[in-house]
Amino acid sequence: MRKITFLTTLLLISFLCQLTAQKLYFPKAGEWQEKQASEYQLDLSEAVEFAKSNEYSGSRDLRQAILKGFQHEPYHKLLGPTKRRGGPAGMILKDGYLIAKWGDTKRVDMTFSVTKSFLSTTALVARDKNLITGFDEPVVDYIWDDTFEGEHNSRITWTHLLQQNSDWSGQLWGSFDWADRPPQDQGIDEWRSRELHEPGTYFKYNDVRVNVLAYSLLNVFRMPLPKVLKQNIMNPINASQSWRWFGYENSWTTIDGLKMQSVSGGGHSGGGMFINTEDMARFGLLFMNNGEWNDKELISEELITEAMQASAPNPNYGYMWWLNSKGDRHMENIDTSIFYAAGFGGNFIIVDQKNNMVIVTRWLEPSKLEDFLNLIYRNI
Repeated sequence: MRKITFLTTLLLISFLCQLTAQKLYFPKAGEWQEKQASEYQLDLSEAVEFAKSNEYSGSRDLRQAILKGFQHEPYHKLLGPTKRRGGPAGMILKDGYLIAKWGDTKRVDMTFSVTKSFLSTTALVARDKNLITGFDEPVVDYIWDDTFEGEHNSRITWTHLLQQNSDWSGQLWGSFDWADRPPQDQGIDEWRSRELHEPGTYFKYNDVRVNVLAYSLLNVFRMPLPKVLKQNIMNPINASQSWRWFGYENSWTTIDGLKMQSVSGGGHSGGGMFINTEDMARFGLLFMNNGEWNDKELISEELITEAMQASAPNPNYGYMWWLNSKGDRHMENIDTSIFYAAGFGGNFIIVDQKNNMVIVTRWLEPSKLEDFLNLIYRNI
């Protein structure tokens, strides 16, 4: 009798899981079905108005905003393309359906460090394809040149690069690792001669090291990462053809006799991902559903779970996704299970797997993110 009860319970759980999965909607190319937020007992009007009225305070001329934002960095200059941005825009999805939107959701804008989450996704693709057999392996075993040579750099693994705790030391595309967001109470001589941290023990948000990851993955795939992303992720999720992923004017290398551009992981020096709000929402929906899009697995669920594990030196950071775990970046009234991509100027993709929600907001004053989310979640 107990065995029958146990089997019945398992069947019921399986049925409920299938029922939940059937509720999810995956939009076809160029369309998006809408539902009223009230169907889910939600009132999002105040949250939408808040996003529209709390625009990022920096200039809409992003060339000017970038140069001002990073003016304290030695040798900083623009090496990749920029584009004047639009106004606040966003989308909120529930079960895949569009339940709120504002602004021009089809406008292509820079998305800055949200690009990092797209970059880490190409690493997950490489792991799924067994081009990388383990993220705990030293990157030096995969790269032919001297990028990872030396006592320190040779100990750096893929995990260290993905979690931004490698403390890689060197120069790439004319940029020095120590010149990226350096301490303001020190000078150039101190930055150059600093003591290196053991890989995996010290978190440092650093675009040069992120670009080292992009360059390493380019060497692994032996094809440009935008093509990898397009074939394996963006085409299968029915994204538009308007997104672009740029590197720098000097970030070119030759692989198999072909000249290829190594892309950047953000817009710190220009470049990075240029994308519309709707494509960002599709990308978020893929992660909300653990890498599966309309019954097709694009990324293994195990890898997505791994990517959202907190790193040892930073409880709020996984594989280039921010986590709402307890830590310096914890948002007190928001569930600790959510994770999100974040970029300069207030670009965010928030993924909430518990509530089957994806929230994309663009050009929101970054300090207002928690207030904005509180307005959404107060009725949930």
